[in-house]
Amino acid sequence: MDTVKNTIAENLGGEAQKLGTHQFTLDEVPDLSGKVAIVTGGSEGIGYGCTYTLLKHNIAKLYILSKREEVVKEAKAAVARELGEDAANRTKWLHCDLSNWPQVKDVAERIKKDTDRLDILINNAGIGILTFQLTDYGVDRHMATNHMGHVILTSHLLPLMKKTAEKGSIVRISNQASNVHQAAPSDTKFESPEEINRDLGPNGNYGLSKLANILYARYFARKVTNAGHPNVLMNATHPGFVSTKQSKEDIHEPYPLAGYGMSVAVEPFKKNQFEGAVPTMYVATVTTKSGQYICPPAIPEPGSSLSQDEALGDRLMELTRKVIMEKTKRESADQGCPFDDLVLH
Repeated sequence: MDTVKNTIAENLGGEAQKLGTHQFTLDEVPDLSGKVAIVTGGSEGIGYGCTYTLLKHNIAKLYILSKREEVVKEAKAAVARELGEDAANRTKWLHCDLSNWPQVKDVAERIKKDTDRLDILINNAGIGILTFQLTDYGVDRHMATNHMGHVILTSHLLPLMKKTAEKGSIVRISNQASNVHQAAPSDTKFESPEEINRDLGPNGNYGLSKLANILYARYFARKVTNAGHPNVLMNATHPGFVSTKQSKEDIHEPYPLAGYGMSVAVEPFKKNQFEGAVPTMYVATVTTKSGQYICPPAIPEPGSSLSQDEALGDRLMELTRKVIMEKTKRESADQGCPFDDLVLH
């Protein structure tokens, strides 16, 4: 019975969430005075729910990484109206396209020069269920954006986060995964670039990137948290069915007709952006564990058998490093800063 209740709570909005065995609400987010945070994609959807909540709970400085400045301005104006100018002025926007890997590194370096601490990193931005396409680097855009871009960002920020933890703070990193990780092919091995560049269909390619988000969190817990840095935590989350641009508009790109089921028929049952942010905020501000997969409101789930495979996680991260290094070798060398400091442990 608990399994059924949790499934309902994890995916649907409103009163359904109260059925979950592990409860948490945004009101339980602690005071964040003096802390510094980053939210990728923090100007709309679930990311905005996170941004708003962090500011409401007194985050000292918040970096919003986004591709669209106009959306950030709209979000900042909304924060100013509802939380006041002081809250809005605690945000700083940085243009960041997660599929442009040298740019991601440059943004991380700018942040490290701008602040002496980083307590919270929310890896939220990404592309949803879309048709197969390769980036300019010749890498599947789901994996390039949703997984690899965030690995680069996290890796280059890791020294700053370790420094923050050494001063006595618990540093928390959240990866936005999804239960669609179960759509990743059962024969996934992460043994070659060709494997991740297959056209698996919209759900398959998206699901593979979400599987990577969970495996990365569990890999990080083994290689960082449990290897000498107990106060640097990384977890992955599933937000549930949330009413966002991805589920209302973007879904029509891969599914012109069937997408209406998701964008219209299911709309009354979806979570709003704040309900969708609940598990992320639990992971980003409260949990003391690392390497978990948390579903709404705050339910630890095992995930698929692939998501629990440590050897698969090791191969994923080795392949991630190999692809990033090979694809960015020319650009990074030209800049005089090769990706040798990509901390992929």
